[in-house]
Amino acid sequence: MQVSGVVWVLTVAFIIGLLLFDFFVHVRKAHVPTLREAAVWTSIYVAIAVLFGVGIWIFGGSTMGAEYFAGYVTEKALSVDNLFVFLLLMGSFKVPRADQQKVLLFGIVVSLLARTGFILLGAALINSFAWVFYIFGLILLVTAGNLLKEKNDDGEAPDNIAVRLARRFLHTSDEYDGDKLFTYQNGRRVLTPMLLVMVAIGGTDILFALDSIPAIFGLTQNVFLVFTATAFSLLGLRQLYFLIDGLLDRLVFLSYGLAAILALIGVKLVLHALHENNVPFINNGEPVHVIELPTAVSLGLIIGILLVTVVASLLSPRGRARTHVAAARRHATEFLDIETDPAYCDEIYHRLLKEEESLRELPERHRMRIRQEEELMALLRRAHQVHDERVAEGRCFTIPAATRSS
Repeated sequence: MQVSGVVWVLTVAFIIGLLLFDFFVHVRKAHVPTLREAAVWTSIYVAIAVLFGVGIWIFGGSTMGAEYFAGYVTEKALSVDNLFVFLLLMGSFKVPRADQQKVLLFGIVVSLLARTGFILLGAALINSFAWVFYIFGLILLVTAGNLLKEKNDDGEAPDNIAVRLARRFLHTSDEYDGDKLFTYQNGRRVLTPMLLVMVAIGGTDILFALDSIPAIFGLTQNVFLVFTATAFSLLGLRQLYFLIDGLLDRLVFLSYGLAAILALIGVKLVLHALHENNVPFINNGEPVHVIELPTAVSLGLIIGILLVTVVASLLSPRGRARTHVAAARRHATEFLDIETDPAYCDEIYHRLLKEEESLRELPERHRMRIRQEEELMALLRRAHQVHDERVAEGRCFTIPAATRSS
């Protein structure tokens, strides 16, 4: 399917329109999205992406349709993995819950711009140098190997170069002023931490694009499909964050599933590179006749790997324990150091009590391991102590003793 300039302009305008709609309707007024709101809008954005893919399938044929959906599913899965890092970054910068939407939307826009640049660069390299497929394949195989390493579970945000540079050169206040980027302290105009976390998210997004774009070029070399699959996978990511926030820590095997998918695409790229080979020291610069995976097979394998990964994670006792531990740590931190609205603090404290009750229902081996986490136990004790102090001062509601953690 040859995509005309008119179709390109209409598609880009539609994507920009969705981003503007998202900002003015949802993000401009700071609030914490309800579960229903997040579920409804996540479903709408997924439906838009699917309908667009159906249109590709109808007007471009089954091959292009399969390439679009394979790219979309892969990019969506990688985006979900990126949410783990966003969660750590916003926890590290202590971003209030109601203000996290603006940070996420900013990250989505930066990610879309960065990936668009990498898409254009990748397309230019592929058109000029066939050996680039070898490089892309190697990048994905190395990334797959890195994903198999243990993830950092101690709640610390990754310290990349963007974060270090931002901390060094951007002088900010210590306090947020809603979702404003600038505020006044002692009569002087200063930056708020909101700008700092946006810089950190933006820099992280650029690093993510280095792995993401080779992956989708391994599934299709059609620039229109690469761009639209990437763009639609990012749209709705903000709503998805609030929808699956409590489940992110439950996906304990997601990194293994993504490693398998990236390795699959990496092998596919190397095979394609061999089939198109013109590198002098490989087969004397002649193409190597190898079997290439059809797009339909790749799509089936990607979906199958994701289904197995998600189901195994949800059924895993380790995943359940990790979910409740992470949620308890997050709620205690929000209650103590982040949120200032008394009503929302009470809501967070009730959530903390529920997570602690869930921790007590875990098998003994998991409870024993949790009790050995001195930092976590000290954090929970401090949350209860501060709550008691606030109740004594009349700044919190009293929690029935029967629901208190022992």
